[in-house]
Amino acid sequence: MAEPKVRDGTVSERGITFFVALALFAQESTWNFYDNQVPALLREHVSSAAVVGLLMGSDNLVGMFVQPWIGNRSDNTRTRWGRRMPYIAVGMPLAALIFLLLPWATSLAALVAVMFLYALVANSTRPLAESLVPDFIAPERRSRATAAVKIATSLTIIVASLISLLVVDEHPKGAFVIPAVIMLVATAVLVAKVRDSRSPGYQAAVAEARADGAGRKTRQVFGELARDPDRRRLLLLLTVLLFGGAWFASRSLITPYGMQALGLTRGEAGGLTLPSGVAYLLACYPAALAAERFGRLRTMAAGMVVFVVALAAGTVVQTATGTVVVFCVAAAGAAAFTINAIVALWNLAPSSQVVGTYTGLYAVTWYLGGFGGPALIGAVVDLTGWAGMLLDIAVLAALAIAVIARLQHLERRTEAIPSEQEIM
Repeated sequence: MAEPKVRDGTVSERGITFFVALALFAQESTWNFYDNQVPALLREHVSSAAVVGLLMGSDNLVGMFVQPWIGNRSDNTRTRWGRRMPYIAVGMPLAALIFLLLPWATSLAALVAVMFLYALVANSTRPLAESLVPDFIAPERRSRATAAVKIATSLTIIVASLISLLVVDEHPKGAFVIPAVIMLVATAVLVAKVRDSRSPGYQAAVAEARADGAGRKTRQVFGELARDPDRRRLLLLLTVLLFGGAWFASRSLITPYGMQALGLTRGEAGGLTLPSGVAYLLACYPAALAAERFGRLRTMAAGMVVFVVALAAGTVVQTATGTVVVFCVAAAGAAAFTINAIVALWNLAPSSQVVGTYTGLYAVTWYLGGFGGPALIGAVVDLTGWAGMLLDIAVLAALAIAVIARLQHLERRTEAIPSEQEIM
């Protein structure tokens, strides 16, 4: 990526893409290292895998409540720094400092308390950096920015793995310093370079607030969403819920699938999805370009179809090599959805005043899918066996395709109305 340009405090679209990618790279570096190493810290105090899993999943539960709230609070904030940056400037360093305390917790109660504080603060910064994309970047170019951000965050998996591999055994406490320092450096760069008070989104929100009065609270945004006769936003969120469930099920259940259905060892089964991670990264930017040329809904639907067909084929070709190929194709299809879904929701937001709230709402829906999808597919597997798991996931994703087909129908009906926002 070229060097970001900042003139008179105004950040270019390429520049803001770089800064958002940097912020989320830093945030996800700590999150991925957290996922890698905190279970080992918990195992020093509890032996139950179920308890460890429950405690590790609690951050998603915290995020479901915190992210829409902080997104809405930032929507209604007005400072000379803007509405996102004040929270980022305070929240990211605080999260980094709390993160450093994790390996020093000497009891289970202390560790759980630090985990909760970290989840609370870190979840408060997650949607804010991402919301800078619609604040600064025009709707037609948001997919490219989101693709760059997704690539940056995906690379943090490699960073966390390298820190675990090269540092943890020799310096189990000191290893936590590396992600924290990345977070602090990224914060310093953002504070020095970004003032979202100069963004088009912030200026539009200020103008709308002057015309319409006070901003909207979270419950007002949810109420308006539920009562709105235009059902496109709800249909899009339902699509995110269903496809998110299918995506998370395909990732979280692949190891037992490989062991039970393919006869692989635990290590071999755990490595089945590694090549698909590369395929996902390679597909991100083409997915953004396809959305600009063919429309976001069409690109999302096409990617979902690829995902479904690939997994259905995996049910027929049940070999380790075949499964790797299937997951590479499915991941490329999933990229077309994940890159464009949040952009579509931003573009459907009724006002610049609620973009942050909609970012949080997207995150909640995605997390719900991540919670419910693996549980649902796991229940079906208990009834029918592991051999049909990929087909079970394909059926869940097919339901998402049916919903987005209905959304496309509604979109076509509104295309001729000039006052309606379009996402195609």
